[in-house]
Amino acid sequence: MSRPVALVPGVPALLPEHASLEDPVVDLRAACRAAVTGLGPRIQVVGGAGARVGHHLVRDAGAVVWPHDLVPAERAVDLDLPVDGGPLWCGTDVLDEIGPPSGVLVVANGSAKRTEKAPGHFDERAEPFDELLRELLVGPDPAALRAVDLELAEELWADAEALPVLGSLLRPGTEVDVTYDGAPYGVQYWVISYR
Repeated sequence: MSRPVALVPGVPALLPEHASLEDPVVDLRAACRAAVTGLGPRIQVVGGAGARVGHHLVRDAGAVVWPHDLVPAERAVDLDLPVDGGPLWCGTDVLDEIGPPSGVLVVANGSAKRTEKAPGHFDERAEPFDELLRELLVGPDPAALRAVDLELAEELWADAEALPVLGSLLRPGTEVDVTYDGAPYGVQYWVISYR
């Protein structure tokens, strides 16, 4: 693995517009901030529905979203296309100008159907699905992450679109640091740093 990688959930409560007098995700926010800070100054964000949360976390940590914060808007249009379903790497002309990303932030989370009060209500498949994801993330098991059942993930309201990309970034034996593992409100979240 050539650069550090972190996994955070795309939790809307982490966005400023959802802030309230009492922060409902204090521990999760602190874990996300620490993980993002460890990725350096230029962070590539990979994610599906939660990518906007990733962008906010990067900028909140005082870093820039690579390459979008570093490339003029007229050139950034071409940078939105993924390569072979994997992470976006720019051409050498752009790299010469802005340098490669210092780290990669992957935004994904487990199911949202773990309890009756969860956003998606209860589904008995949710907890076993999350247990399997936990094993793959902590292993880590790059090949199995690349083959995650995205149809089942969608049925369980899991934001797992970026997990195959995470699998492409990791290697067996990668050092893993889990700083958050919880299911508040019936939704499974992890914050994990990989070195």
